[in-house]
Parts: sequence; C-alpha cells; structure tokens
Amino acid sequence: MINMKIYNKYITAIAVSLVLASCKAPMATVIQDDVKNNIPENFKQDEQQDVNNNSGTTPWRQFFTDPNLVSLIETSLKNNQELMITLQEIEIAKSGVVAKKGKLSPTVRAGLGAGVKKAGRYTSEGAGDASTEIEPGKEMPDPLGNFEGGLMANWEIDIWKKLRNEKDAAVAHYLSTVEGKNFVLSNLIEEVADNYYELLALDNQMDIIQQYIKLQTRALEIAKIQKQAAAATELAVKKFEAELAKSKATEYTIRQEITEKENQINALCGRYPQPIVRTKESFMSTIPQTVYTGIPSQLLANRPDIKQAELELKAAKLDVEAARKEFYPSLEISATLGLEAFKPSYLVKMPESIAYNLVGELAGPLINKSAIKANFQTADAKQIQALYEYDKTILNAYLDISNLMSKVKNIDQYYQLKSQETQALDQSIDIANQLFKNSRADYLEVLLNQRDALDAKMELIEAKQKQLSTVVDIYKGLGGGWK
Repeated sequence: MINMKIYNKYITAIAVSLVLASCKAPMATVIQDDVKNNIPENFKQDEQQDVNNNSGTTPWRQFFTDPNLVSLIETSLKNNQELMITLQEIEIAKSGVVAKKGKLSPTVRAGLGAGVKKAGRYTSEGAGDASTEIEPGKEMPDPLGNFEGGLMANWEIDIWKKLRNEKDAAVAHYLSTVEGKNFVLSNLIEEVADNYYELLALDNQMDIIQQYIKLQTRALEIAKIQKQAAAATELAVKKFEAELAKSKATEYTIRQEITEKENQINALCGRYPQPIVRTKESFMSTIPQTVYTGIPSQLLANRPDIKQAELELKAAKLDVEAARKEFYPSLEISATLGLEAFKPSYLVKMPESIAYNLVGELAGPLINKSAIKANFQTADAKQIQALYEYDKTILNAYLDISNLMSKVKNIDQYYQLKSQETQALDQSIDIANQLFKNSRADYLEVLLNQRDALDAKMELIEAKQKQLSTVVDIYKGLGGGWK
C-alpha cells in the first residue's frame, strides 16, 4: 500500500517546483535617456535666452494677423482630410483603452443549450442509465436528452499587474495619439501659412514681370525708331524682341505656379479649386513677427511631437513589463450557475435541476516558452527603438531651432542688401535708357541692366517670402500652432 500522506507531499512538492520554475522571467534592458538629461541650457552657448518669453506658447490666432490667412487656417482645421484621419486614430486608441480595461473585470455570459446522447448499452454509462429510476416505475429515457441554461463567468486575477500594465500602456498610446493630432495641427497651420506667403510672392512676381514686359515693349519701340533713324541695327531690334518673348514666357510660367499654389492651399482646406482671397499689395511692406525662443528645455513641454515620442516610450516600457509577466503563472477563476435536465419540463423542478460549478486554476508556462520569449524580446527591442526615436526627436527639435535662429538673422541681412541692390539697379535702368536714347550706350548695356534689375526684384520678393516663412517655421518649431 502506498502511504497517501507521503504521496500527497510528493505531489505538492512537484507542483510547487513547477510553479517556481515557471516564475523565472528575463530582465528587460535598462535604458538611460542621455539626450534628454544633457540638453543644453541655451540654443546658443554664448547667448542667454529669456525663460519667460517663448513664442511657442502664443495661440495661433494671436500670432497671425492677416485676416485672409486666419480664415484659411480656420477652414483647413475644419476640413483637412489628414487631420480627420488623425482624429479617427485617436478614436481607435481610445477603444484600445476600453478593451484593455475590460480585461480587469470578470466576463459574464448567458447561454442556452440542448442536445441528445445515446450511450452504448454494454458500457458502464449505458448500464448505469438503464438501471436508474427517476421516479418509481420510470426508467431513464433512451436516448438521453440534455437541456441547460444559465450564466458563465471567467475572471483572470491580475496578481502580477500584467493586465494593469497593458491598460496603462494603452492609455499612454492613446495620449500619444492626442499629441500626434496636436502635431498635425501645428504642421497644418505652418503649411497653410507657408503656401499663403508663397502665393503672395508669386502675385508680386507677376506684377514685376508685367511691369518688365511694359518696359521691354517700350525699349523695343525705341530700338525700332532708332533703327529707322540709322542709330541702331537690326541686331538690337531682334535682341529686344527676344527679351520681350522671354519675359512673356516667364509670365505664363508664373501663372501656372499661381494656379498650382492656389490648388495646393485648397487641398489643405479640404475643398475643390476656388480663388484664394488675399491682399498682395501690402506683402513687401509686411514686417515679420518678432520671435522669442525661450530655453531648450521648454521644447519638451511645448512640442507635441516630443511629447508624443515620450508617451510612446512610456507605452513601450509598460509593454515590456506586461510581456515579462507572461512568464509568471496566471490565476483564472471560472464559474457556472444555471438549470440542467434531460427534459425541458424538469428544468423548473427545484432544487434538483440546479447545476453550478466553480473552478480556480493557477497555471504557468513550463516547457517550450519560445512564443513568450519572442514576444518579450520584441517588446524589449521596441522599447529601445522608442528611446532612440525620442532622443532623435529632441535632437532634431533643438537643431531645427538653432538653424532657424541663424536663418532669421541671415535672411534679414540678405533682404536689406537685396533692397539696396534693387534700388541701385532701378537707377541704372533709367540712366541706361537715357543714354540709349541719346545714342551714348548700346542695346547690350540696356538689356543687361534690365535683366539684372528684374532678377534682383524677383530675388527681393523671394527674400521677403523666406523672411515670413522662416518666422512661421520657427514658431512651429517652438511648439506653436496647436494651442
């Protein structure tokens, strides 16, 4: 005879050993955020920035003063398809939070069932059924039916906080999608403003080329008159004709660019092509906004792409913890309560038809852990990947602001010098035309002066557009636009 006490001790020891063996879990990689911890105190090491002045915290309605631009931004925020797609991503992430939160609570289902079973007569079950009387003189029916209905519950007890980690990871991911939406808002406002200023620049270039065409037309007429008076040659006439044709061709190129730029703005506004309301006359006199950068550490709180990357890193860390807890045993409780009988009429007989079941199960992985090991390694790698993504976002944000600060100063100097060049060339055109009329200068001097003046004016308009767009870019780079 086997001693039952010794047998039970062996069984208990084996069960405990198996549980302990299944509790061994690998450790996640410990990551350190050196980029965030070592962010410089200022954007330029030889300059001090004002902590209290940061244009990134200014609402976009206060930053942009052109009413036509404000109207375009409002339209784009209502209709832009990319923004609408991002909003649906938020809804998807919100549903993910609800799903993960639901796993923390018991699952209760209601069910009905019916079936029939015929056991062999010469089996223990069949012989038992044949010899069983339900009531005096009534044997068990053959075949035997089964009718049941009741409630079934399942609940995984979150003893290792695995489910809570999964829920917290889903919450972090949801919050990151909200920040992603804010980043899309910031990018959208920047893109609308940049395209608007480019459109105004094209309008002003169109005015310049049309003025130049009028100037070339008059110069051609003078060349023809001088040819008739033998003061100029046919070559001069042909050169002026060629220059006039080139200017007219440039006009059509600018017209096409204006059409494409208008449609690009309409696409951002989520609408079919239509004229863009704008005032081009004040473009060259527009003074760019003064931008205050604050200090680099404020980027962590102001820029939505940095906050998005930070939340994704948090979610990745929680995913690693949840994947690690898969190595531990899980405790599940299942229960059923209902009515069961072989005839529907017996279901209402109490308490004979009442059936219930309660089971608690503690089980963990023991052999062949390849799947959960792979899931853990994947989660660990994604955690490291998220850290690199976060660090890259911070570094790029700092470099963007540093570059744009330098660009603001240099483009201002460039604009001032181009203004001086344009004024000097305008004066030289008048002088060259007067000399040409008096036969004291040839047509080449006139043409070269006119070409140089046209190029300088075109470049001056581009410089103004870059001035305004750079200010918009640095505003967005500081985290402005989404508030």
